[in-house]
Amino acid sequence: MSDQPSARALPVISVEHVFKSVADSTGSLDILRDIDFRLAARETVAIVGASGSGKSTLLSIIAGLDTPTRGTVRLDGQDLFALDEDARAALRAQKVGFVFQSFQLMGNLTALENVMLPLELAGQRDARARASEMLGRVGLGERLHHYPKVLSGGEQQRVALARAFVVKPAVLLADEPTGSLDFATGETIMRLMFELNREQGTTLVLVTHDRNIAAQCERRITIEAGQVARNEAANA
Repeated sequence: MSDQPSARALPVISVEHVFKSVADSTGSLDILRDIDFRLAARETVAIVGASGSGKSTLLSIIAGLDTPTRGTVRLDGQDLFALDEDARAALRAQKVGFVFQSFQLMGNLTALENVMLPLELAGQRDARARASEMLGRVGLGERLHHYPKVLSGGEQQRVALARAFVVKPAVLLADEPTGSLDFATGETIMRLMFELNREQGTTLVLVTHDRNIAAQCERRITIEAGQVARNEAANA
């Protein structure tokens, strides 16, 4: 699969010659070097590579949570780093959903309140109804009023999925979403994630060490020593 977009549509994500360096005891450490690719609407893409290769840093830069040393990231044609932090945060809230290995739920909020939160921040008046519906969709219709501490890891990740998808994001970014789960629970979570992704037509960018998960994506981008080593169809 080519990483070039159709002439009829702009890519949803455009990563253009991105570099990331940080200062260390030797002077400077290159984390990412000339990362360049495009992602089309509805694509499912796995970013793979060894620990320390730069995968999570790249995901953070795509999200606009971290800034590159140089290079450009465009989300729906908007240059993320031409915006100030407040404007980037507003664009993320509108267009991006997140799923993390550690769930990142608010411990003082119920499952329902966790899923309502992004809707309320966006000023949605029907937040409760939409959050309830989404929790039912992920199989937690009977757990709306439970706090994270009484939910299993798999249930917490279902809440995180519901929170990510309830805003109907253009892009879903997932960083090792099954890393804290046992094998069977992880498989269930990934099936659910891909189902929701197909239903909503989201562009999915997934960082994973798991080859079986990566193979379920349409494309695999392999990062080695901070560079794109391969960019290919997952079944290649």
